[in-house]
Amino acid sequence: MKRLVFLLLFVLVLPIQAQEVGLKEILSYSFPTELTASSNEGFIAWVENKEGVRNIFYAKEPDYRPKQLTQYTQDDGQGLSQLSFTPDHTGIIYVRGGSPNRQGEYPNPTTNPQPPKQEIYIVNLESGSSKMLEQGSSPQIRGEKILYLKKGTAWMMDQNGENAKSLFDVRGSVGSLRISPDQSQLAFVNGRGDHSYIGLYAFADGTLKLLDPTIDQDSNPVWSPDGKHIAFLRIPFEERQLFVPRREGLPFSIVVADVSNGKTSTVFTADKGKGSAFRNISARNQLFWTATNTLIFPWEKEGWTHLYSVPVEGGKPNIINPGKHEVQFVSQSPDRGRLFFNSNQGDTDRQHLWAYDTELKQLTRGNSIEWQPVMDGTGRVFCLGSTATGPADVKRVEKGSLTSITKEIDYPKNALVIPSPVEMTASDGIITHGQLFVPKNLKKNEKVAAVIFFHGGSRRQMMLGFHHRGYYHYAYAMNQYLAHSGYIVLSLNYRSGIGYGMEFREAFEYGAGGASEYQDVLAAAAFLQNHPKVDAGRIGLWGGSYGGYLTALGLARNSDLFKAGVDIHGVYDWNAVIKGFIPSYNKLAVPEFAKLAYDSSPIAVMDGWKSPVLLIHGDDDRNVPFSETVQKAQKLRELEVYFEQLVFPDEVHGFLLHENWYRAYDAAKDFFDRKLRE
Repeated sequence: MKRLVFLLLFVLVLPIQAQEVGLKEILSYSFPTELTASSNEGFIAWVENKEGVRNIFYAKEPDYRPKQLTQYTQDDGQGLSQLSFTPDHTGIIYVRGGSPNRQGEYPNPTTNPQPPKQEIYIVNLESGSSKMLEQGSSPQIRGEKILYLKKGTAWMMDQNGENAKSLFDVRGSVGSLRISPDQSQLAFVNGRGDHSYIGLYAFADGTLKLLDPTIDQDSNPVWSPDGKHIAFLRIPFEERQLFVPRREGLPFSIVVADVSNGKTSTVFTADKGKGSAFRNISARNQLFWTATNTLIFPWEKEGWTHLYSVPVEGGKPNIINPGKHEVQFVSQSPDRGRLFFNSNQGDTDRQHLWAYDTELKQLTRGNSIEWQPVMDGTGRVFCLGSTATGPADVKRVEKGSLTSITKEIDYPKNALVIPSPVEMTASDGIITHGQLFVPKNLKKNEKVAAVIFFHGGSRRQMMLGFHHRGYYHYAYAMNQYLAHSGYIVLSLNYRSGIGYGMEFREAFEYGAGGASEYQDVLAAAAFLQNHPKVDAGRIGLWGGSYGGYLTALGLARNSDLFKAGVDIHGVYDWNAVIKGFIPSYNKLAVPEFAKLAYDSSPIAVMDGWKSPVLLIHGDDDRNVPFSETVQKAQKLRELEVYFEQLVFPDEVHGFLLHENWYRAYDAAKDFFDRKLRE
């Protein structure tokens, strides 16, 4: 009898143990974004993307137990964003849908015959019922009214969506709506092409004025706590090319305006040379006006993205976080008394949280990665975070520890590996970083195929865990899937990426200025060739966007080293891509630069391309024109180089449909299996 019971248990348990973890399981996480907090109550809210199905969740004190609000059920590619609580905390205002392209077309990756729009909704916290209010974006709550943007102009409506009307007409576009503390006035950015102004609109009498108009680009307005002054960034206009190093520029400055009379004073001007070109952080605004009347802003004076403070009257700037590290996500407490940010200080390929009031304090440390810190109205701090084997979730930060408040998901963490940090030195002496994924349980003398992954951007940094951007959260999962499938994977943080300082980011002759980062590609190849577990004759490449560019460049220049590649919406000719971002770009007007950009592109070296490649692209790509893949494939056909293709009609650059991520990665794995293993 005991033997029979044992056999029955064995039969029941065996299928579970034998079940293989596949791509579907590794992509089965729920990715949180848009974490926001109430400024005066214990409420937080966020968006979760569960395999393409996006919904809004919220939690409130004291237990902060998550509750799903919206009930969307389809992987339809319609994003949810720009969350804000109503003043009475009975609802959340949010935006559904993506932004239009230059032709006014909204993302429609499902090829819906009734194309979606970008619309503003309100969802009730108790019932979960949602109501569409109006087309538009960037909703800002002013009492019982909602201000928002529609077709580049400012509008206002009631919270039920009625009585919508345009606030004012002004030449150019309107953006960055900022309501004054007493809600009597609205500051905004008035974009006019090569210059922009800070505008001020008075609700009482409908008057409009522009603060200290110049030929420069004014942006990022922030109100003083008493509403009597506005500070903003002033950046001189400079014509420049994209995807080339910009190590300095005409110095940016910070201007403070007296709202009552419009008089301004410049309270800070960057020094010439290093740090003169403004470097953005990930924040709602680039300037923070504190309760003690100092202005906090990012500056690369020492060659790293640090935070500085300066008195609102002007004076010597004070560095907040010195050292060889970079700040990325920054937010401010509701009372403006503290600043929260993450950086890679002391942990180069991870990011941890810090707080600053008058002193700097580290809030988190260890093997996790944290980003997007927020504080609610009770003083509690929350963030998003991940680990090497655990996808991102919402965490509470308390006494140096992190506690997940989101529901534990059935995720195959044990099937994933913990990547190792590695360094490589290129032929010109530049040191690059990477993360090495080695499969579990390799046999003693076994040598396996390997792939190099290139991130896009190129202003990106892959880390020792799941990434804070959805695109690279997927890419990290794919690298884990390849490692689980028996490949050694090297994720390369090549020069021109972020996290390692200005000198590395603005590397000489990178990108369209000479492709110097290709030396890092060769260093990565040498690293793998010398790895005892790698079969040097079976190395492949894969990446998207800028990573697709390096994949194509590697196959075109060195098919002798790289035996196969997966090129996802990659650059073929820098001149075409630059024109996509800057329509006025005319390569005939800059022949020397245009030739250098051409020579730095895969198009210039196609005759050397011999290795097979899988090309993947969505044809509504707003970053890398779809024509880049069309022309690349045309040349491959002329050269009789084997390629396969996977096209997603109406899909954008960062795929909106989970189904398309799955199909792309499933096809990539299958392609590598056939070209690197058979």
